[in-house]
Amino acid sequence: MTTTDNTGAQSSDRTALIEESILPTRACQRPIGMLGYAWIWVGIAVIIATYSLGASGVAGGFSLTTVILTIFAANLAIGAFMILTADIGTEHGLSFAVYLRAPFGIHGTHLPAVSRGLVAAMWFGIQTYLGALALNGIGEYFLGFSNWFVWYLVFGLVQIGNTMLGMKSVERLASLAAPAIIAISVWMYFSLEGLARTNGLNIWTFRAEGQMSLLVLFIANMGFWSTLAIDIPNLTRFVKTGTRQRGFFARNRNIFAAQLLALPVTQAMIAGIGAVSFIATGNWNPVEVIQGDAQGMALVILLALVVLAQWSTNNSANLIPAALTFINLAPRAITYKTGVALAGVVGTLCFPWEILGNLFVFLGYYGAFLSAIGGIMVADYYALRGRKLNVPDLFNSNGQYRYTGGFNIAGLLAWFIAGGLAAWWSQYAFVIGFPAGFIAYLLLMKALVLPNHPQAELGRGNGDEFLAASVGKDWVHTGFGAFARVDCDAGHELPAREDL
Repeated sequence: MTTTDNTGAQSSDRTALIEESILPTRACQRPIGMLGYAWIWVGIAVIIATYSLGASGVAGGFSLTTVILTIFAANLAIGAFMILTADIGTEHGLSFAVYLRAPFGIHGTHLPAVSRGLVAAMWFGIQTYLGALALNGIGEYFLGFSNWFVWYLVFGLVQIGNTMLGMKSVERLASLAAPAIIAISVWMYFSLEGLARTNGLNIWTFRAEGQMSLLVLFIANMGFWSTLAIDIPNLTRFVKTGTRQRGFFARNRNIFAAQLLALPVTQAMIAGIGAVSFIATGNWNPVEVIQGDAQGMALVILLALVVLAQWSTNNSANLIPAALTFINLAPRAITYKTGVALAGVVGTLCFPWEILGNLFVFLGYYGAFLSAIGGIMVADYYALRGRKLNVPDLFNSNGQYRYTGGFNIAGLLAWFIAGGLAAWWSQYAFVIGFPAGFIAYLLLMKALVLPNHPQAELGRGNGDEFLAASVGKDWVHTGFGAFARVDCDAGHELPAREDL
């Protein structure tokens, strides 16, 4: 029996570093096309907090046009950054937490990865709470039943069950939810614009008295997605990839529409609705505004938007990232489905209804340290390794990523230094944390690590040996911790994966 013939029988062997859902995905295990991935991002971008971003810009003294264009430009910029880190998923099929073993070490990965996982779980709890309030309103209308906590539990379980079914199920939900979300959002805009005219206000000429800096507005909107900017490989490793395509654009062609069109357009549209709501009533939350006047099916449609928005964001942006970091922490004990359930439990135990009012201050500091991780990832993947990655050693407890006792001191120091700087100037967190992490990591690697661990750079000078999709290869676990690099179109039956 050949090495690759053995894949189906052995790929689920679990070790301290291996579990099937964190193994590299093969090209034939990536079901999401360009449109499906774009729909996922439409769903991700529509969350209640987005409304406040546009309202803060209008309240800061800018015109509605300026606010919408600034938010569009900020999300275009963060979308471009996402494309850089997305290549880790499209080229090598790796998840975020597993890739972090390269710059942080096989044990050091847990500090930054679990930090991201906890934030994701917390967001799951918060958005489930907001969705439960909307479901409670629907329940009151149709059933005369009011108990938001019961709806919280029901909504949470439904989302967890949906995510447990894997990425195909997540994509199917997004393809249904995203068009509905857009249609309801357009209805919301015209309702609010009509309310503004009734109050004698022109939304396009309205100017408040605030004195906000346009740069602060721009950076705040970039920072809003800094979490997903670093763990985007969790999603892109399931996006159809142009194999045997050395060109970056050809290989990643199916992710551009999502990051450079779906994200910035949707975010600008939703933030703009929040701005119009503020102009019309002084309240940034259009759901509360319209809910105050809506009756009958109009009220139900409005609340359905809230439910769909939270659901379509939670499974792909919160439950999956959190689950994968928990699996990476203990692959022997946690499977994909267990990780999703654990993410839901952690999100609930944070008591989101208690911390919602203070969340953005807390997440602002988290965002500072997460932006530093982004700089470290880009420095490691492009500047240090030139995209050539020794993937088998990511799953080898005695390989090149062991560094010193499983920790890479350069990665950890760079993270603390850059994250601390970004947190000190939290208003400008992303534009400080990313470049600081990039520079600090490269300097510390050259000063502290490479002289003593020259193998840490292994891959860069080895021709095509450590490339994957761009040269028509897949990384395949052949059992007992061993890996092979095989042709993308190698014809043998693949084992089922829980995360698909």
